[in-house]
Amino acid sequence: MIYLDNAATTRPCAEAVEAITKTLTEDWGNPSAQYRFGIDAARLLRSARQSVAEALGAETDRVFFTSGGTEADNWAIFAAAERLGKRGRHIVTTAVEHHAVLRPMQKLQERGFAVTYLQPDPLGRVSAESLQAALRPDTVLVSIMMVNNESGAVMPIEAMAKLTHRLCPNALFHTDAVQGFFKVPFRARTLGADLISVSGHKIHAGKGVGALYMAKNLPPYLHGGGQESGLRSGTENLPMIAGFGAACKAQLPKRMADIAEQTRLKKLLQALLSELDGVTLLGAQDAPHIVNLAVGGLRSQGLINALQERGFCVSAGSACSKGHRSHVLEAMGVDARLIDGSIRVSLSGETTEEEIRAFADALPQVIAALSRR
Repeated sequence: MIYLDNAATTRPCAEAVEAITKTLTEDWGNPSAQYRFGIDAARLLRSARQSVAEALGAETDRVFFTSGGTEADNWAIFAAAERLGKRGRHIVTTAVEHHAVLRPMQKLQERGFAVTYLQPDPLGRVSAESLQAALRPDTVLVSIMMVNNESGAVMPIEAMAKLTHRLCPNALFHTDAVQGFFKVPFRARTLGADLISVSGHKIHAGKGVGALYMAKNLPPYLHGGGQESGLRSGTENLPMIAGFGAACKAQLPKRMADIAEQTRLKKLLQALLSELDGVTLLGAQDAPHIVNLAVGGLRSQGLINALQERGFCVSAGSACSKGHRSHVLEAMGVDARLIDGSIRVSLSGETTEEEIRAFADALPQVIAALSRR
């Protein structure tokens, strides 16, 4: 199997698997317990939080664990609306956000908030100028993703955050950095975002764990026993949290080298694909790990199935939106025939040049076989 769907999920690294297994089998105490076994678990929880915070470039006490990126997005959006809803009822986001942002926005619209959806350019990018034009005196929240999971467009988050705080000093700025974490270098302390969402399984940790960085505390998301500084109650998922911390600690020293190698492989793949008849590259593809391509006249699922038969794993846009035409590519104005024949190839630090070349060799064979049917 050649796995090229790393924007959907990544293989847990050895360090994460070891930490998860050890916590499940040996260090399985409740971090809230007041005896030695629980105190040791609490120490493990603190260590994992420190590792994730270091990878984020954040203060340790500003990082709060969640069940993943979706929960982190929901917490940031709903809690910000609750905190600031009396000051204003206007929110700005983009038309190309992940549904973990778009669905909460729709819920807030049902509750009387006005939401402005910034439109991307044909490559999927959203400009700081378009944000500036949308900001109003009653804007209380801006939520813009760092990296689009389909187009690979990288948004100017630092500039957007500064612009928001200058023109709307009472507003909060949130970024969904799930596809940006360990792909686009940033530090929470200097990025300017008040809220940053990340996910473990996108960076070689396990599924079911993520984190929300909060520059200042928002209202609690879950009520109960007071875990996560009273903001997200419920016994912590310590095995997955330990794995998340271990993955961050293992990969942080080689992050820049991994980004450079993925960028090299992405450019190689783009060059190989540009030589193939009938293949169109879609989107900005600024991020080091995402290449979106389309074959007009063929269907995405047919391409995915045929590639799978040859041992390749790729996807059609977001793995979280099965059965729906890509809202991202639609917002970009991509022709419907191309949208229906689009697939996403996404890399990780484990991807090799041999795998990239094998995919580029297999694709024209797949296209020829499907075209004959």
